[in-house]
Amino acid sequence: MKPNNHYENQHRPNRDRRPQRPVEKVQADVQIGQRFPLTIKRLGINGEGIGYYKHVITFVKGALPNEVIVAEVTAVHPRYLEARLRTLRKPSPDRVDPRDPYADEVGGFELEHLEYPAQLAFKQDLIRQALEKYQPAGFRNYDVRPTIGMADPYEYRNKAQFQVRMIDGHVAAGLYKENSHDLVDLPTCSVQMPVTMEVMRQVVAWLEELQVPIYDEEHNSGIVKTVVVRAAAVTGEVQLVFITNTPKLPKKHQLLMKIAEKLPMVVSVMQNVNVGKTSLIWGDQTTLLAGKTTITEELDGLAFNLSARAFFQLNPEQTQKLYQLAREALALAPDETLVDAYSGVGTIGLSLADVAKEVRGMDTIPAAVTDANENAKLNNITNAHYEVGEAEILLPQWLAAGFAPDAIIVDPPRTGLDTVLIDAILQSAPEKLVYISCNPSTLAQDLRELTRGYQVDYIQSIDMFPQTARCEAVVRFTKRH
Repeated sequence: MKPNNHYENQHRPNRDRRPQRPVEKVQADVQIGQRFPLTIKRLGINGEGIGYYKHVITFVKGALPNEVIVAEVTAVHPRYLEARLRTLRKPSPDRVDPRDPYADEVGGFELEHLEYPAQLAFKQDLIRQALEKYQPAGFRNYDVRPTIGMADPYEYRNKAQFQVRMIDGHVAAGLYKENSHDLVDLPTCSVQMPVTMEVMRQVVAWLEELQVPIYDEEHNSGIVKTVVVRAAAVTGEVQLVFITNTPKLPKKHQLLMKIAEKLPMVVSVMQNVNVGKTSLIWGDQTTLLAGKTTITEELDGLAFNLSARAFFQLNPEQTQKLYQLAREALALAPDETLVDAYSGVGTIGLSLADVAKEVRGMDTIPAAVTDANENAKLNNITNAHYEVGEAEILLPQWLAAGFAPDAIIVDPPRTGLDTVLIDAILQSAPEKLVYISCNPSTLAQDLRELTRGYQVDYIQSIDMFPQTARCEAVVRFTKRH
């Protein structure tokens, strides 16, 4: 999952929420609780089953294509229905038992009941659906390649960001049920790297043992709101962050002693203060409690120092494949210059610096740009430089100053490219353009504009988030002459 500013904070709304196409208005006689047989035709963008009741599109979480079910209406909207799977009359041959018993309660597991090869086929189809909806120039002839998956699509997430609350007198840590603030305790999690769960559960046990005040959302009282654990796959270093309601952290010294003694892999302990009721997970103030302020991860032979809020891809194994795809798509020559838009901490641009004459990048978050420039120094890279600012503002400024990039790589948030940036790309018209997308719908919308100056060579999807409905893709373009 990629946040808008490449520094993680909270969920972003989709630009492509349902309904996905105009349908007949829902009949007034459909009632919540009503049940009816339904044949599932396909999966929607969020992994829910889609069927049609009296020609009205109906979304059923947990249902799979070609299944025959009994659906029970849970919500009636002007142009679509939501329902739950009441009875499974004819199961899909691709249905499997999920590993996590709470997979149907919280987000991040919405496809765990679908056999993995079928998940990959669905993600390729997501791109085709988006192209069919927005119809960029020549879309029917695009080379939409099969999704690149993982040999083992579990235990890949290098970061656990769990809410902490009291449930039945015990400290619980986990995720909210969808569309609610009802916490589901996660003692295990099959998609997390084991070390993140080991640290998480041990820390939660200590919070209970030491009777550290836990945040009470209803009364806006207590201290510990969230625990964040991030692990570096190559170096083995782990960072632990307590997000608290006040600058105070009772029993801090006892906690730090236990962490030092029992969890030697934790080399960085931080505290982030986020006061009061808010939809945001992170506050502005982050301080060091023990160890160092960053952990070091390695990728493609480069080292990256990651601060507490620095964005870094959640799937290290697939990230290496993703960046290799980007390298192959760009095919940079030694005398070519590259713009790295939405650069974050510089992971993409720095991984390409060895095959470019110059790399220029930008991000809107000053801390991200600081990290990117520091990571360049860390790896003795002298031909890469990052600036603070919006890509749609900086790129036109660079063009006006006489800089003419030979190649541009964009890795935008789920909302896609800003229209001003698209215009700047078309104006600068570099020979090489690569788009890394984490949202097929906004990708397809952007292709409608980009294909005014470029043709699409291929779209290669890659599964960065197995067991979820999210899809990542690399698009290579050729400039029209």
